[in-house]
Amino acid sequence: MTRIYLITPPEFDLPRMAQQLPAVLDAADVACVQLRLKDKTTDEWEAAIETLMPICWSRDIAFIINDRTDLAKRFNADGVHLGKNDMTYPMARSILGKDKIIGVSCYASKDTAMDVAEEGADYVAFGAAFPSTTKEEAPPVPLSVFEDWVIAVKTPCVAIGGITAGNCAPLVQIGVEFVAVIGQVWNHEGGAVAGIKELQKAIDIHKKTA
Repeated sequence: MTRIYLITPPEFDLPRMAQQLPAVLDAADVACVQLRLKDKTTDEWEAAIETLMPICWSRDIAFIINDRTDLAKRFNADGVHLGKNDMTYPMARSILGKDKIIGVSCYASKDTAMDVAEEGADYVAFGAAFPSTTKEEAPPVPLSVFEDWVIAVKTPCVAIGGITAGNCAPLVQIGVEFVAVIGQVWNHEGGAVAGIKELQKAIDIHKKTA
């Protein structure tokens, strides 16, 4: 069944996020939270990790750090997510060890995804699935890429980019393991809890059945 891969917005007020996050996580089936910060100092990264990771851990939700393998190692986070400008998968694995989660952005490339899957990546991410303000640099990914991957490859995939409750149906029906969301939750007009509940309802309606 498709689960929610929740990504923090690139800009947020930490005290407010710490206050919001518990209710958001309790409102849906969230598999993991990825901390994604834009142009922040190491001190700001560290403060966010120290504040938000315990909230996730208290709910048995994995805490993934975007890009900063060094901080994932230092704080013993559950893993790291690597983009195109980050270190290679083998380098990250050598730093974090065999038991940590390492996911890799593959954009629209099944070849790249196959390469990192064969190397041992825990998941691959394809995106943008739909037009997105946070994945503007990523080429659009045909639905067939997700479908082919789910059918042929055991390594889980994450769909990312512009995913909402209103458009997630085909991804969920295919059986994509995770849908990564930012705006659907954090920019929802009814608030973050309403946004994630709306997404969970859509997943439940369209989920793939055996």
